Amino acid sequence: MRNTEFETGITGLAHDGRGVAHVQGKAVFVADALPGEQVRARIVRRHRQFDEAQCTEVLHASPERVAPRCPHHGVCGGCALQHLAPPAQIAAKQRVLAENFARIGKVEPQRWLPPLTAEPWGYRRRARLSVKHVPKKGRTLVGFRERDPRFVADLSRCEVLDPALGEKLGALGELLNALEGAAAIPQIEFSAGDDARALVFRHLQPLSGADGEKLAAFGREHGFAILLQPGGADSVHPLHPETVRLHYRLDEYGLDLEFAPLDFVQVNARLNGKMIGHALQLLDPQPQDRVLDLFCGLGNFSLPIARRAAWVCGVEGEAGLIERARGNALRNGIANAEFVVGDLAVDPRGAAWTRASFDKWLLDPPRTGAAALLEHLPGDAVRRVVYVSCHPGSLARDAGTLVHRHGFTLAAAGVMDMFPHTAHVESIALFERMA
Repeated sequence: MRNTEFETGITGLAHDGRGVAHVQGKAVFVADALPGEQVRARIVRRHRQFDEAQCTEVLHASPERVAPRCPHHGVCGGCALQHLAPPAQIAAKQRVLAENFARIGKVEPQRWLPPLTAEPWGYRRRARLSVKHVPKKGRTLVGFRERDPRFVADLSRCEVLDPALGEKLGALGELLNALEGAAAIPQIEFSAGDDARALVFRHLQPLSGADGEKLAAFGREHGFAILLQPGGADSVHPLHPETVRLHYRLDEYGLDLEFAPLDFVQVNARLNGKMIGHALQLLDPQPQDRVLDLFCGLGNFSLPIARRAAWVCGVEGEAGLIERARGNALRNGIANAEFVVGDLAVDPRGAAWTRASFDKWLLDPPRTGAAALLEHLPGDAVRRVVYVSCHPGSLARDAGTLVHRHGFTLAAAGVMDMFPHTAHVESIALFERMA
């Protein structure tokens, strides 16, 4: 029954960062417990095949246990691993990737790449914060969802957000408490460029002029561009100032990339620069190479590749991102890159870009991976594929397809810590095919 307490040893770490134990032959996932520890835990939910529990006391601690920096750890659902030392976090993520390769793809890399890491605090330049007006408390809460996603964590600060926002969540909460229309605001999007930071307030009903003045005043005081979103993504418009320019530089390639406040950009700016260099080293674009960049977004990989290759074609399903990619190419004086809109979740055969010949591919798909593409492609001319992944299961599945169906070798793979202190596994893999 629920709330039953027990003592157990933790034998492993689950894919979501919870400790794994076995009690009377049944798997139990224990939040905030680490491998090698002896803990007391309390059952919070029972299932037929497994139970879920919360660690209530660590009786024998792992040497890799550290004190969480965040005062909200254990309540907020944004981070699951702040109690595990960062080097141990990345080792655990590599184990997850290796297990997925073996179990799902039936493949193993010829060599493991050194993990790619960066500063693990204050790294998030993109975030979606939930907002919930709680009349009984007479307050409006702002933060990430709690571990129980029905609730919003009432955050005063966040250690993984860009400090420009992470240190001002308390002030943001005070702003929301002062708004007449706070109950009509369900979420706030945060985006940070190199020189500007923006907050997009989604609102389900029109905001009063007084609320607009308070939002603009908050932006002026704390250095945020303030935008409003009364409807879909195309309804976003600036409140203060009248124009907003978000961009980030990739100095190694002489590039400056612009993006819109709701655009997908890599969350971790510090790691993104390292990741691009890592990907280009593996792809090894030569002056005569023709490269296909799938799920290209606003040109994060395409434009650096274009500095080294003969020609790059970027394909992306979202028309707005393609528009931004074309604009970024034009502003940066790049004439050897073409960007096209294409639905990459379906059989691509028949699309004009599939009839072109490419030497190398780079893929950076969403969590669902690239199964539809890899069912029929790449063609025989493609010698090298670099796959950037945000989900180890879909990468493992697609790796199996590339190796077992298309004759590639999984030459190398490794993890990249795009989301420190979370169980999220970002990785990169190199596939090679002999001529």
